[in-house]
Order: sequence, then C-alpha cells, then structure tokens
Amino acid sequence: MLIDFFFTLKGAKIPVSIKELLTLLEALQRNLIAPSLDEFYYLARLTLVKDEANYDKFDRAFGQYFKGINAAFDSHAAIPLDWLIARMQRALTDAQKAQLEKFGYDKLMERLNELLKEQKERHEGGSKWIGSGGTSPFGNGGTNPEGMRIGGAGGNRTAVKVWEARTYKDYDLERELGTRNLKVALRRLRKFAREGQDTELALDATIRATANNAGYLDIRMQPERRNKIKVLMLFDVGGSMDDHVERTEELFSAASSEFKNMEFFYFHNCVYDFLWKNNRRRNTERFPTWDVLRKYAPDTKLIFVGDATMSPYEIVQAGGAIEYNNEEAGAAWIARFTQTFPKSIWLNPEPEGLWQHRQSIDIIRQLMGNRMFPLSIAGLERAMRQLAK
Repeated sequence: MLIDFFFTLKGAKIPVSIKELLTLLEALQRNLIAPSLDEFYYLARLTLVKDEANYDKFDRAFGQYFKGINAAFDSHAAIPLDWLIARMQRALTDAQKAQLEKFGYDKLMERLNELLKEQKERHEGGSKWIGSGGTSPFGNGGTNPEGMRIGGAGGNRTAVKVWEARTYKDYDLERELGTRNLKVALRRLRKFAREGQDTELALDATIRATANNAGYLDIRMQPERRNKIKVLMLFDVGGSMDDHVERTEELFSAASSEFKNMEFFYFHNCVYDFLWKNNRRRNTERFPTWDVLRKYAPDTKLIFVGDATMSPYEIVQAGGAIEYNNEEAGAAWIARFTQTFPKSIWLNPEPEGLWQHRQSIDIIRQLMGNRMFPLSIAGLERAMRQLAK
C-alpha cells in the first residue's frame, strides 16, 4: 500500500524512510483523518517530510502521483463564478488600450483614497470603481496601462502596487541540471589558491621527497585547491519571475556547486532597504540592506538575477515599491550596490530582443552601466568575462 507513492517521493529526492512510511500507514489504519485527499496531503507531509525546505518538492511529487484523481465531477454542477467573471473581462483592441489614461503615481494614490471613501459595493467590468475586469486602474484582472492591483490575479502585469498577502517560493538548491553548459560557463570566473590545513596528498612533492630520501616513502601534504572568488547573488523572486523559475533554479544550483564562497539573498522586483533568505519567513526574518553592503568585501563579485520587469515607479520613486512604502527609491539602492561592489552584473532571463520594449529594463541597464546580460549560455560567458576583468 502506497509503495509507488513512497518511491515517487524518493525519485523526487525527498529523504523519506521506511519507518516514516510505516508511521503514515499506522495513522491511516487508526482513522486519524477523514477520507479526504486534502487531509491525506497534510498527514503525509507531516509524517514524511522532515524539513520545510522540501515542501515544494513534496508538492510536485504529490501532484504527479495523484494527478487526475479528482477528474470525476458532477456534470450538473453549477458553472463556477470565477469562470463567468473571467468570461466577462473585456478584450480590448490596441487602439482602445492606447486611449486609456495613465494617472501618474501621485494622482493614482489620490484617486484610490477617494474611491475607498465613496464605493459601497462590488463592481465588475467597469472603468471607474475598484473591481474586477474592465479598464479601471483599481482592482484585478482588467486592462489598464498603469494601475493598482487589489486582490485576485493580475491581467497585464502593469500594476504599480499590489494590495494582497503574497507568498513566494525559495529556489531549489539541489535541482538537477539537464546540461552541464551552465557550470562550464560559470567556470570562466575562477581564481584558484591553496589555503587552510594540509588535507590533500601532494603527489609531485611526495615523489620528489621520496626520491631524495633514497626511496624511503616521504609523504607530503598540501591544502585543498579552491576557487577563491567570492560571489554575492541577489535573486528576484515572485510575480513575473514565476515564468523563469526553472532556468533560475538551474543557475542557482550550478552557481552553488561552482562557487564555494557564495552568499545569496532574495528581493522582489527591485532592491530596497531589506532583503531576505527564506521566502516563507520573509516578513519576519529580514536582513537590512545596509548590513549586507557593509558585511562583504569590495572585491566580492555581485550578480543580480531578475527580469527587471516592473513599473518604472518601483525604481525611481520613493514609495513606489509594489508592496510597501519605501523611504528611498530603488535606484538609490542599486547605485549603492554598484559603488560598493565595482565588479557587478545583472543577469536577465527575459529574451534580449524584448528588452528595448520595456522601460524598466532600460532604466536598470543604465543604472548597471549597461552590464546586463541575458540568462543564456552565451550571455553567461560574456557576463563571467566582464566580472573577471
């Protein structure tokens, strides 16, 4: 029973044991949960997963094993309201979209405050009130060149602020690469040295010492040869970066194995006054950006990884951050990073041919001194050569 499920988890590189599987079976035999797939999910995760870092792997393996189990449904069930709402959303032509007004950041905030005082009920598909669909700059799922998303899913990724509790996932450090090309590209940034304790056999020195010792074995040891390069990587996570999770995880895995002196932090869209290392605890475990700037030596190689796709206000406007009111503009923090770490680059997973069409990417490129490279094999090789100069 559940043997195939157990091996699916093992195949996903989740460290589960027979003892934990027996614990799960015992809990099922004692009817600790109702006959519900949702309750079984939480019971299985509780008994089989020992480290929350493996939750994402467990979710993927669980979904793979139980795929299609809920395929049976009542053919006479009512059509979900969300489907009807999505169907009501207006498909505008390019000419109609061009006619929509951009309020500007200050006017947008002022108008929102007015609507919060006036609006008393829910609205859908309109052009004025806070609602879903339509062309209003307030709400979600609609079409507007510059708005504020409040609840629900986005429509065209043009929101300058988002009002909702957002959760992100950590990038998987142990993701297996389908190719070694990323590692090969990263190896262009290497500077080897032997430091520390003598833990490695020095074969050439041992042979010479033994020969000089009339053939009596004279073993010589040496410190391990390591890459001395120090790397600080700052990863954009969540939002539009969800489209690039697979490639970013591959980069994260490759960089972790190639750079032994590597540190990383997360940010969202643009760097501001704090960073974090665990996305589940990003609201409680924050690292002040000033501390990060002061902690690492100036010869550290700085690598930003992000699509640089956001509202320009998030970069140039104080208070423009999409989730909270930042006291200083993101551009000021990027400038501090590039001044503190002269060897710095930005890796962008978006295709290079799209960069010219996004204003925020152009701004970030200028702030980085045009040191932005595509997250491709050729782009990585160019980026590593830039850092190695």
